[in-house]
Amino acid sequence: MNSGSTIAAIPRTKGFVLVLIAALLWGVSGTVAQFLFHQQGFSPEWLVVVRLLTAGVILLTFAYRKEKQRIWDIWKNKYESIGLVLFGILGMLAVQYTYFAAIAHGNAATATVLQYLSPILVTSFLAFKAKRLPTLKEMIAVVLAVLGTFFLVTQGSIKSLSISGWALFWGLSSAFALAFYTLQPGKLLARWGSMIVVGWGMFIGGVGFTFVHPPWKFEGEWSFSAYLALIFIILLGTVVPFYCYLESLKYLHASETSLLACVEPLSAVLCSVIWLHVSFGLPEWFGTACILSTIAVLSITKESSQKGKSKH
Repeated sequence: MNSGSTIAAIPRTKGFVLVLIAALLWGVSGTVAQFLFHQQGFSPEWLVVVRLLTAGVILLTFAYRKEKQRIWDIWKNKYESIGLVLFGILGMLAVQYTYFAAIAHGNAATATVLQYLSPILVTSFLAFKAKRLPTLKEMIAVVLAVLGTFFLVTQGSIKSLSISGWALFWGLSSAFALAFYTLQPGKLLARWGSMIVVGWGMFIGGVGFTFVHPPWKFEGEWSFSAYLALIFIILLGTVVPFYCYLESLKYLHASETSLLACVEPLSAVLCSVIWLHVSFGLPEWFGTACILSTIAVLSITKESSQKGKSKH
């Protein structure tokens, strides 16, 4: 390999490293949240409102340093303002709460994998909107998703669920919420950029949820480990991976980043099994592989047009 091709490969290598860091941190943050819920008695409501408010302020501060007055201009248009509020409440807040509720009632591994059913919902909606039948690849992806979900939640037995009904409900709700989160803010992202939109989305979601569960209404036990876990979730589980994912899009195609983001549920599963000793047998692994395969199948069909959005 000559020096020119070596230099040309460096940006792509940097992109791969950045998106892998983002996916790993997102996956691990779910397991850290499970530690707070199951071992420290934290409520998902409190963690959601604190995480959204804090991360929202941090991202908006970064956006202001870069965009200055532009972060306020998004509120000048009435329709964009309504869209931003809807994204903050029905998108950002809904994704955050349903995901953490699924972890609280089950575990981070299952919750993260179930959330990855979202691309199937997005693809199905777009096919319905375009008034067309699903393609062969889309139908294969649907079959893989259904098969994977079956093995993940039943361990291959039709007689009983291997997770609680609430864990399944919140996990599937998280997939629907993520589908809305993916589709709704397209025009806002195209005009204002992800830093401003996601920053405001987090802050709006946090403020809105304050009326349901104020941040001063705390449940749980504080310890040194709990403080470290909270800092990890806000900074290393939200702000840092969001920045890394944004940077990776400068060097990679969106279809490549979506494939590499499959590391997120895998890291959540491995961290849950190794650290928190979550039971995860062969049927669950097979179900996980089926669901993640849908991402690969759908990414081959076309490159995603949605760039720079943080889920967790």
